[in-house]
Amino acid sequence: MTDLLAPADEAGVAAAVAAAHAAREPLAVEGNGTKRGLLRPVQAARTLSVRNLSGITLYRPAELVLSARAGTPIPEIEAALAEKGQHLIAEPPDLRALLGASEPATLGGIVAANLSGPRRIAWGAMRDHVLGVRFVNGAGEVLRSGGRVLKNVTGLDLCKLLAGSYGTLGVMTEITIKVLPAPEASATLLITVPDLAAGVRALSAGLGSPFGVSGAALLPGAPHQAALRLEDFATSVAYRMGRLREDLSRFGDARVIEDAASRAFWRDVRDAAVLAAQPEDAVWRISVRPSAGPAVAQAVQALGGRALLDWGGGLVWVAAPASEAAHDALVAAAAVSGGTCTLFRAPETLRLAVAVLPAEPAPLAAIGARVKAALDPAGILNPGRMRAGL
Repeated sequence: MTDLLAPADEAGVAAAVAAAHAAREPLAVEGNGTKRGLLRPVQAARTLSVRNLSGITLYRPAELVLSARAGTPIPEIEAALAEKGQHLIAEPPDLRALLGASEPATLGGIVAANLSGPRRIAWGAMRDHVLGVRFVNGAGEVLRSGGRVLKNVTGLDLCKLLAGSYGTLGVMTEITIKVLPAPEASATLLITVPDLAAGVRALSAGLGSPFGVSGAALLPGAPHQAALRLEDFATSVAYRMGRLREDLSRFGDARVIEDAASRAFWRDVRDAAVLAAQPEDAVWRISVRPSAGPAVAQAVQALGGRALLDWGGGLVWVAAPASEAAHDALVAAAAVSGGTCTLFRAPETLRLAVAVLPAEPAPLAAIGARVKAALDPAGILNPGRMRAGL
């Protein structure tokens, strides 16, 4: 168990990082620690948590903007938005069950990992909705990027750089995001399809239709079922669902699940609960072009695993035996399809033994190294989180 530092404010975070920088002492950066089992274990004796930097600092519903400290739990933000009939656009997943965590994810953790749910195919990733950030770099300096309006072009866009950096470039202390009105109704079309390829064709047809599909997934197990979601005002959803069902009837028998059941269904897809990952399984996320999703899923089946295809087939969640052989097979399957493979959850021994993220092309790696050197010159923030030695 590492020593825990949990400052009460941004100044405390800056002081802690500055002291670690001066001492060349690595820090494990986290919020509530829900993602400790994700990617590689951090090589640090002390943990810096922003869990005490909590609370919404600005919320202007009419302007569709919310600012909150990085340690603010996602359920607290969702509750505040729900009171005004609004929601988080990217539908970030709740991975507590998958990662064996008890506390909820924080806003900072969700942005740092750039985690997005099924709605990503329609509305973009979490990073696309970050308007501004305040953060402490690896030297203990407080920096700011972006602002509180959508069309802000002042300075470098560090918001997108920090999103998906897993705390290796800076410690976010406050984040401003764009929000949107929540849909009044939800409905899901479930189509029984003969095979994976037919399922992806059904999803592609739905996404290419004019009916505004906001979720498209292919469920694990037999018989195969393709799921397509519509969201909006109730009358609009009812009309568009009728048209969508008619248009896609050629793919197989179809049924519609309505509002409450539809919302619960997509929460399970969002959180990868339908993957039914067992405690002994490792979990991967593979990104490919949607048409390649079935080939990857077949490779998963050959390993004795299960696959959930989200994002129209472009995101493949995998649960399979936790072994280097399985990891190598999945990396190869992704590469053949021109995609990438990320080891999302696994025993620590496997996470230390393999590359959890795809290798970067040399020019991109060189740019990344220069960015890391500029923002964290002593390399003290989450060392080893993404790659060995980094």
